[in-house]
Amino acid sequence: MRPLTVVQLLPALDAGGVERSTLEIADALVRAGHRAIVASAGGRLVPALKALGATHVALDIGRKSPLALRHVPALRRLFAAQRADIVHARSRLPAWLARFALRGGGPRFVTTVHGLNSPSRYSAVMASGERVVCVSETVRAHVLRHYPRVDPARLRVIPRGIDPARFPRAPLPDRAARAGVAARHPQLGGDGPLLLMPGRGTRLKGHADALALLARLRAQGSDARLWMPGARDPARMRYLAELEAAAHALGVAGAVAITPPVDDMPRAYAACDLVLQLSRKPEAFGRTVLEAVASGRAVAGWDHGGVGEQLAQWWPQGRVAPFDAAALADNVAGQLARGAAPAVTMPDTLRAMQEATLSLYAELAGQH
Repeated sequence: MRPLTVVQLLPALDAGGVERSTLEIADALVRAGHRAIVASAGGRLVPALKALGATHVALDIGRKSPLALRHVPALRRLFAAQRADIVHARSRLPAWLARFALRGGGPRFVTTVHGLNSPSRYSAVMASGERVVCVSETVRAHVLRHYPRVDPARLRVIPRGIDPARFPRAPLPDRAARAGVAARHPQLGGDGPLLLMPGRGTRLKGHADALALLARLRAQGSDARLWMPGARDPARMRYLAELEAAAHALGVAGAVAITPPVDDMPRAYAACDLVLQLSRKPEAFGRTVLEAVASGRAVAGWDHGGVGEQLAQWWPQGRVAPFDAAALADNVAGQLARGAAPAVTMPDTLRAMQEATLSLYAELAGQH
């Protein structure tokens, strides 16, 4: 295969699943001898991208303003100067700008549908690629349901993945990991089970459901504790105040830690007894499920969207009918009582995702 030049487009390189996938594909491209270019407004992940051997081009292509159209000529020049083979758009506005830049011909065009966006003419651009990558079967069904004129042959389901080596199976319980967490957050100490619910500070993640669950478990006599890393966000202090007020009203404030994100998620999984995934809105994938199961931790989550899809494959006993609080409490109490620990050997789903994506690029470039 001759070396390809692939330009990925996204709004910024800060934090999130889209950004992580962008770096993972850039890494795979460089390791396979191709050229990886990413155009975005920049962000804290730019040094990590460059360390992989990829190139970053600073273009503010994610700001929703008519002024964004001024970037179309710059994109057209970028594609021509770099002799791009593939343009891969991962977000709506960058995809629209790429479509305008590609009028009249040029590189082949790929989009990835990372989320279950509300159907609209604006969102439809994500289903307009010559190949449309869907990160789960849930996403594929969403695209076909809301954009029935899309040719199903253009869709490719390439699930996101994890490197299981980054999430080694931890003993249950892992007393050293738990002690480390309790040293930083004393309210998470004790001998009772620790529930972990990672996720950014937004109502969509279902933090209120986790607090209600904790109150039920403690009312039943459990000394359960709850850790919610990622929910403490300086940009969302009003939401944080709501969560803290709810914890006080439920009488569980002394058993909850609402913290910023943590860098060492494998250690966080090791410290806990069970992981929660309670998004109020169906998610496109549900990477947390894979990470938890690989780490040897049980999961309980609402059985919808990509999370339900991942639970069905990797930990079916953790599926709970969406928003049934009593069923959730019964499920979690039962799993904790059984000391459930997945004995699953997680395959390298990250490498599978990378290989499938590079294969798709080669297919479009006519190299299969």
